[in-house]
Amino acid sequence: MIVPGIGLRQAFSACVAGVGYKLEARSSKLEAVLHPRYLGLDVGNRRIGVAVSDELGLTAQPVLTLERRRNQREDLRSLARLCRRFGVVGIVVGNPVHLSGEVGPQAAKTQAFSAELGALTGLPIHLWDERLTSREAHQILYEAGHARQEHRRVVDQVAATLILQSFMERLGRGILDPEQK
Repeated sequence: MIVPGIGLRQAFSACVAGVGYKLEARSSKLEAVLHPRYLGLDVGNRRIGVAVSDELGLTAQPVLTLERRRNQREDLRSLARLCRRFGVVGIVVGNPVHLSGEVGPQAAKTQAFSAELGALTGLPIHLWDERLTSREAHQILYEAGHARQEHRRVVDQVAATLILQSFMERLGRGILDPEQK
């Protein structure tokens, strides 16, 4: 409907301005329910699986598998860039302790790597029990119909997603204090 005395362009501009206002109001309401995001990592000797939490704080999503480089500093810088890109407030790192709970050589390497990542990014690091997550990730991929030979490309992402999802569930139930390391 065209209002007398207003041209088509003016009416369209007024309409667009009104819609813009409504969208702006809706986006500010949406921003109010957004939750802090976390980066989840499954750190291995050859690859690092990376996952990130969604904006609503409900699910963990796989992002990528980072092929490790000879220079650990390059890996740390790549992860720091991902932290900035996703605007995360903390990093959840799978802690590969033995089934008995003892800290082995791989867990010690992961903890040292995590400490360096925390120092570089200035973000809190949450070490998270990752026992059996790789096995569970392989099982999920197998059930989804992926051939065992294809698992290597994505299993670390799936494991990182499982680690982060577990962290988020505990956080959501109020069992975990996000400020706690």
